[in-house]
Amino acid sequence: MGIPMDDIHAPTVASGPSSGHSARDVSKLSMPELMQEKERIETELSALSSVLNSHGVTMRSTLTTFDGYPRDDIDIAQVRTTRVRIIHLRNDHKEVMTHIEKGLHDHFARLQNTPGTTTNGTSVPSSAPTSVTDNSIADAGILGTPFARVNSVEPGSPAHQAGLKTGDLVRGFGSVHWLNHERLSKVAEAVQQNEGRPLSVKVARKNESGSGTAELDLQLTPRRNWGGRGLLGCHLVPL
Repeated sequence: MGIPMDDIHAPTVASGPSSGHSARDVSKLSMPELMQEKERIETELSALSSVLNSHGVTMRSTLTTFDGYPRDDIDIAQVRTTRVRIIHLRNDHKEVMTHIEKGLHDHFARLQNTPGTTTNGTSVPSSAPTSVTDNSIADAGILGTPFARVNSVEPGSPAHQAGLKTGDLVRGFGSVHWLNHERLSKVAEAVQQNEGRPLSVKVARKNESGSGTAELDLQLTPRRNWGGRGLLGCHLVPL
């Protein structure tokens, strides 16, 4: 009777491992290893997306003709296998990102409990050595990775009063960082949700001499009626 057409779109999951990479318990990986795993998964996902693109299909494209027969213009077996692998990798990526996020939250929680901040919130120098965990996070490039650049600042705006300058690289905007900013959409959400309340904005700024970079933690309060458009008065562009 031929191949049942109603099953042609359903991915076929192999009983064994789906790739040459053995299953890893990501909960036991260090932060640098998690970052390496994230990059590996994203690289493979990019390659698999190229495979689908070469066939002119997506994860949702139909594999049958209008009258229910398998399409003869694509390699259906390869497309189905590729889709299965993409599904596996997306799940793996989600799990890895969950552990990275947890590591970040744990790290910032430790920072808040670390001596070196006065009762009025002003930072003071601390000679306490950085822990091994802190170093592993920093070495992985998670903390402080810039995700946006200040493209312009309006005179007299909240951004100007906070001390932001054109060319500053944004490392943190409230709770938003490079792993969760979602093309700066989360920055916009943070601004809307904190109108009239100060937000910590961490930026890296090149020294005027051109050598070295200054790390600044600015307090920016989004507000209206400052004489210009928006709540900030600055333009951010994603990196």
